[in-house]
Amino acid sequence: MEHSATTLSHSALLWLIPMFPFIGMLINGLFVRKSRETFAGILASLAMFCSFIVSAVVFFQLVGLDPHHRELTQTIYTWMAVGDFHANISFLMDPLSAVMALVVTGVGFLIHVYSIGYMKGDERVTRYFTQLNLFAFFMLILVMADNYLLMFVGWEGVGLCSYLLIGFWFEDMEKAKAGKKAFVVNRIGDFGFLLGMFLIFITFGSLDFQVVFERATGMDYGAGMVTAITLLLFLGATWKSAQIPLYVWLPDAMAGPTPVSALIHAATMVTAGVYMVARSNVLYMLAPTSLAVVGWIGAATALMAATIGLAQNDIKKVLAYSTVSQLGYMFLACGVGAFGAGIFHLMTHAFFKALLFLGAGAVIHAMHHHLHEIGSDADPQDMRNMGGLKKYLPKTYWTFLIATIAIAGIPGLSGFFSKDEILWKAFSSGNTAIWVIGAVAAGLTAFYMFRLVFMTFFGEFRSAKQGQHPHENPPVMTIPLMILAVLAVIGGWVGIPHVLGGGNHIEAWFHPVFAEAEYIAEIHQGYGIHDAGIEMTLMIISVVIALIGIFLAYHFHLKNREAGEKINKSIKPIYTILHNKYYVDEGYQATVINPILATSRAFLWKFFDVKVVDGTVNGVAWLVNWSASQVRKVQTGQVQNYALMMGVGILLVLLAFVL
Repeated sequence: MEHSATTLSHSALLWLIPMFPFIGMLINGLFVRKSRETFAGILASLAMFCSFIVSAVVFFQLVGLDPHHRELTQTIYTWMAVGDFHANISFLMDPLSAVMALVVTGVGFLIHVYSIGYMKGDERVTRYFTQLNLFAFFMLILVMADNYLLMFVGWEGVGLCSYLLIGFWFEDMEKAKAGKKAFVVNRIGDFGFLLGMFLIFITFGSLDFQVVFERATGMDYGAGMVTAITLLLFLGATWKSAQIPLYVWLPDAMAGPTPVSALIHAATMVTAGVYMVARSNVLYMLAPTSLAVVGWIGAATALMAATIGLAQNDIKKVLAYSTVSQLGYMFLACGVGAFGAGIFHLMTHAFFKALLFLGAGAVIHAMHHHLHEIGSDADPQDMRNMGGLKKYLPKTYWTFLIATIAIAGIPGLSGFFSKDEILWKAFSSGNTAIWVIGAVAAGLTAFYMFRLVFMTFFGEFRSAKQGQHPHENPPVMTIPLMILAVLAVIGGWVGIPHVLGGGNHIEAWFHPVFAEAEYIAEIHQGYGIHDAGIEMTLMIISVVIALIGIFLAYHFHLKNREAGEKINKSIKPIYTILHNKYYVDEGYQATVINPILATSRAFLWKFFDVKVVDGTVNGVAWLVNWSASQVRKVQTGQVQNYALMMGVGILLVLLAFVL
């Protein structure tokens, strides 16, 4: 296989993509009054739309280039130049970052528009849209950076914005704690990312992607330094993309406004770790140990989160654990070397999961107003208070159903193509055990998602009072749902596999980015299985598993709910464990948080703070007081003493000159 240096083309448009939301943030944050909430929403949405248009223009510029030269760069200025170290504010647009930019700006625009209706009446709407635009700015910096240092700036920025948006309603202590929890866990991941960057510079003498990857090809396969780098980078990814053991922040992050959940925790920020691993594909292919860790952590996370989702009653919590599970799927793909399949699922997931969150937000919005009207203090997010909403929220129901079918992996919709591509890549690469885990997780996904649909939209409405019921939301909220529903259907058609008569265009699109990784895999791991019959058989098996999951959800949560309740009682210990999320949060509380707090109180507060800090401050005060008391003794108030002291002073000065 021959390799040649890539010739980079230049585009003067790249800087505009992150700049539009940055300008929207500045105008809303500095000049728009709190009372002009509609204007703030329109301005923020317009900024995202402009970014999407420029991203689309740049995308078509890439399409017009030769496949092996699809790279556009723009260097704004030299940020740092110290000795051999150079870092630029420089943007890169290639097939990978182009897809990410389109997802961030396109889905982000729809979520901004939806937020105009969802956040109407909130007293801090202007601040909300300011923070939403700031988040989009940092996310675009992250995916468009051409070096690890600038990527880290975006990485930190989205972490900050996540803290602000999760804890947006900070008057509620639980919501404030959720934001703080996300921020603290973020620090653990950032520690790994930073150490990984330091090792990259020590090893390769640069942080620029192109330089690092070119020099990495000269490293030995399985070299210890590359393994250390990739494991540290993956530590950062486990937080951003909510993988075992650092996934615990994401379910609590549902405390933020639902559009925030759709933007940050479905379509953009949580996929940053997947993007970073895919961007570093050459390094990971040279580190088989790290690759195996990525694959198994992803598989374990996909299965664990799916089982937890079976027993949750909060509609947003179900979707939160679904997100954790789907992110595990993406890492599973990266772990078997199928980086393109992982990013393909990232894209389709952005469509149907953003739609699911926004649909859940529409349900919660309608339930909140209904419960307020009837004077009920019931939880508007608890599915046990819902039921029968299909009749009252038809647009929300049909769009939500489309997204559910997509995530369940039913043929024809987007989730089917990306999910089955991952499962086929896992099996064909020889990772049969990972394929089994992925197939089981897919069946569980179909079950708990249709359980959600049946509990929410079917049966009798369980919060009715005097004939009152919820009402459909305004068009500003339902139109984005319809657009996302279309994308949830057709978004996967660019990846129709060859076995079904398609050209798998998305795989061909990503090929230039992952070509070197594929070359390394061919040399060290072989070509894998290429059998259309086996691929079709596995596809049929996965669809059957999904259909079984849907049937069981229908049987136990719609047709025969008594049977479902009996099963829950018969396996109550297991159900309790799943409902309480394996007690992982309690385990962290007992083994990590409480010991740290106890140590802090015993040592840092009682000893260091009281004796060292307070002792030092009090000691300085005592010394000043004592010194003042001694100096005060010379102030006698007698003129002759002052004259004597003046004479002694003059004498000492004269002696100094003479000597």
